[in-house]
Amino acid sequence: MESILIIDDDVNLCTVLQEELSEVGYETDFVNKGDQVFNYLKNNDVDLVLLDLKMPGTDGFDVLKELEERKIKAKIIVLTAYADVKSAIDSAKMGAGDFISKPYDFDELLITIRKVLQRDS
Repeated sequence: MESILIIDDDVNLCTVLQEELSEVGYETDFVNKGDQVFNYLKNNDVDLVLLDLKMPGTDGFDVLKELEERKIKAKIIVLTAYADVKSAIDSAKMGAGDFISKPYDFDELLITIRKVLQRDS
């Protein structure tokens, strides 16, 4: 079973996403602060990260940079309400495999997750 870590400061969104993804067979968990990510990843392997860009404290770009520096193998999809071309380009340069705007369509998100997980590392 493939595992997904949701990183978003909106706990309600994390809970909904966790339920939706669990229902289609993914093992899911979430953290709601960017600085919690690395403690989580010390003890848990994940296949995919769903990452919000705008969070208090450590934001999504900081997380992307740190994931790259630590050579974390998880694939990344940015899921953000602050979608613009520059953010999409910048996040792709920092290792994100795709970029989805909030509010998201679950079917579109699911297709994107499957597509990104199937890509070779």
